[in-house]
Amino acid sequence: MNTFKLFSIAAVLSAVFAATCLAGEPEVVWISTLDLSPIVQGWGTAQADKAVTGKPMAIAGRKFERGVGTHAESLVRLNLHGGATTFSAFVGVDDNAGNAQASLRFKVVGDGRTLWKSGDMRLGQAAEKVEVDVKGVQTLLLLANSTGGGIAFDHADWAEAKLLVTGSRPEIIRPEPEPQVILTPKSPPTPRINGARIFGARPGHPFLFTIPVTGDRPMRYGVEDLPAGLVVDPATGQITGRLEQAGEYTVYFTASNHLGQARRKFKIVCGDTLALTPHMGWNSWYVWEGHVTDRIMREAADAMVASGMRDHGYQYVNIDDCWSVKPGSDDASLAGEPRDAQGRINSNPRFPDMKALTDYIHSLGLKAGTYTGPGPRTCAGHEAAFGHEEADARRYAEWGFDFLKYDWCSYGDKAKDNSLPELQKPYRLMGDILRRQDRDLVYNLCQYGMGDVWHWGKAVGGQSWRTAGDLGGSFEGIPAALFRDGFDVYTRNELYKYGGPGGWNDPDYLLLGFLSNWKGGTAPTPLTPNEQYSHVSLWSLVAAPLIFSGDIKRLDPFTANLLNNDEVIDVDQDPLGKPGRRVAQENETEVWAKDMEDGSKAIGLFNRGEMLAEVTAKWSDLGLTGRQKARDLWRQQDVGTFQEAFHAKVPRHGVVMLRLQPAGK
Repeated sequence: MNTFKLFSIAAVLSAVFAATCLAGEPEVVWISTLDLSPIVQGWGTAQADKAVTGKPMAIAGRKFERGVGTHAESLVRLNLHGGATTFSAFVGVDDNAGNAQASLRFKVVGDGRTLWKSGDMRLGQAAEKVEVDVKGVQTLLLLANSTGGGIAFDHADWAEAKLLVTGSRPEIIRPEPEPQVILTPKSPPTPRINGARIFGARPGHPFLFTIPVTGDRPMRYGVEDLPAGLVVDPATGQITGRLEQAGEYTVYFTASNHLGQARRKFKIVCGDTLALTPHMGWNSWYVWEGHVTDRIMREAADAMVASGMRDHGYQYVNIDDCWSVKPGSDDASLAGEPRDAQGRINSNPRFPDMKALTDYIHSLGLKAGTYTGPGPRTCAGHEAAFGHEEADARRYAEWGFDFLKYDWCSYGDKAKDNSLPELQKPYRLMGDILRRQDRDLVYNLCQYGMGDVWHWGKAVGGQSWRTAGDLGGSFEGIPAALFRDGFDVYTRNELYKYGGPGGWNDPDYLLLGFLSNWKGGTAPTPLTPNEQYSHVSLWSLVAAPLIFSGDIKRLDPFTANLLNNDEVIDVDQDPLGKPGRRVAQENETEVWAKDMEDGSKAIGLFNRGEMLAEVTAKWSDLGLTGRQKARDLWRQQDVGTFQEAFHAKVPRHGVVMLRLQPAGK
C-alpha cells in the first residue's frame, strides 16, 4: 500500500511537471530538491539548503534559505537532457568556514565548455551572482575547487542554485564508472635487466645493489669488469663490498636462465654524490600510520621480493613515524625510556632489535629506511632528534639504515621565526652530520616546500625534498591534491630547473592500492583508474622518487601494472636526470615533456578536465622537427610515425604517455 502511494505521488508530480513544460512555462527546479548523493567532494557530504557543516547557509553575512553546501574539491554533475534554459546561483565561501585560509574558485561547464568562472573567492567576500544560458546543454558541471595550499576550510556554497526547465526534469548523476584496464604487458620469461643504469656510492662505505631482472627462475647473474672491492653473488644478483677509490666504473650486468641471456651497460660512480636517480621503494605511513611494527616491516620486505617489485628496480623499505618511544604514552607497546644512558635513541617495544631488522632487509638485497625529525617530537608525538642529532645519526648508521626522512613537525616550536636561515638550520645540521657517517644514508627533507626548499635543499645535504603538503592528508582529498598540487606546484615554481642527479623534487608518495582510511581501517585508493595512470605518469615525467605507500602485501594485478611498467620506470630513472615540465596548456588539457639521455623525449598528454577531450602535442612546443616515431609506454607498443603533431582523445583525468624519437633511429 505504501509503495503504491509513493508511485502514485511520483506519477502525479511527473504529470504536473510535464504539463507545465508542455504549456511553455519554464519550471523552476531548485538544485537542492534533487538527489544530492552523487555529488563528489573532498570532505563531508553535500547538504541541501545548508552549509556543508549542516549550519544555516551564509556568505559574507548574507543568509540564504535555499542552495547546496559542498566542500572543495566538489563536482555536481547534472544531466539536463537538453531541456534547461538558464542556470543561476550565488556562490562564495560559507561563513561557517571560520578560517581566513579558505579560498575557492567556482566554475560552470556545459558539455565540456566553460560557461562561467569566478576569480579566487575568500572568506568574507560577498557572494557572486552566476547566470548562464544552458539551452541545448546535455551535461552541466558545477565545480568548486581550492586555489592551492590544501582544501581545509574550503566550504563552498551554491546558494539559490536553480534551473529554468522546459523539458525533462534534470538529475544529478555520477561519473561513468571506469574499469581497471591493465595496460602493461606481462614481463617475458626470457631475462630482462631493468631499473636504473647508474648508481652512486661513497668511498669506503658498505655497498649494496641488487641487479633487477625479470624472467623465469632460476636466474644466474654476473658483472663484467666489476671493480676491486666488490663481489656479485651469482645466485641472487647482490653486489656487495666496498669501493676504496673514487672514480667512475663502467660495468656490464648479465643475467641468464634456461631461455637465454641479457646484458646491460651500467655505471657505478664512487664519489660524494648519492641518489643519481630518484629513489624507488615503499614507505609504511599511508597504510599502517601509527600501527607499524617490526613484523610489518619484515613482511613488507618479503612482499617487495615476492611481488617482483625488486626485479623492476625498487630498493628501499622505509619505516615512517611511530617506531621510537612515545613519551607519556599509556600504550605499553609504545612506552619506555626514550634514550639510553649514553643518550642514544631507543626504539619502542614494537621494534625489539633494529639491527636485526635491517640485517633481514639487507639479506633480501634491499635497503632499509627510517624516520625522525629535528624537533623534540615527531608528528605523532614520538621521540625525535632535537639536541641529540649527532648521537641519533650515528645510531642509525650503527643499526644499518640507508635512508633518513627528516620531518619538520615540532621544530616549528623551536625555530625563532620563518626566515630562510631558520628554515634551513636544522636540515643543514643533520646534512653535515650524515656526511660524516661511515655508511651512505640518503637524506629526504620533509618540510612541505617551506622557504622554496628546491632552491637550497641540495646545498644543505638533501637528496630529495618535499615540494608541498601531504598528498594524502585527507583520504577523500587525494584526487584534488594530485590534480592541484601535483601539477600546479611544479609549473608555478618551475621546479624542473632544480631537480637532477643527487637532488630530487619529491611530491610525496604513490597512493595506490589499499590505503589507510584514517578511520582504523583500509580502503582502495580514492583515485580512479585513469587518475592512477596520471599519478604514476606525472611522477615519472618530473623525475620524482617512486615510493609506494599502499598495502604492499595486497598488491593486486592492476596496482602491480602501475608500479612495474619498466618503460615508464625508465623515464623516471633516466641517467640524464632532467625533470620534465609542462610545455603546453589549452583549457584543461596539458602536455608535459622530459628530455632523455638518448635524445628522445618522453611526453604525457594529460586531461585535467571532467569530460573526454582531445589533446594535441605539437612538435613546435616540444622543440622537435620532422617525422617522429611514437611509442605508447603504458602499452609498450609502437603506435606509428607522425609529422608536426600527435593527437589523442584522453578521458577525464587520464593520460597518454609516449616516447618520441626521430623516425629511422
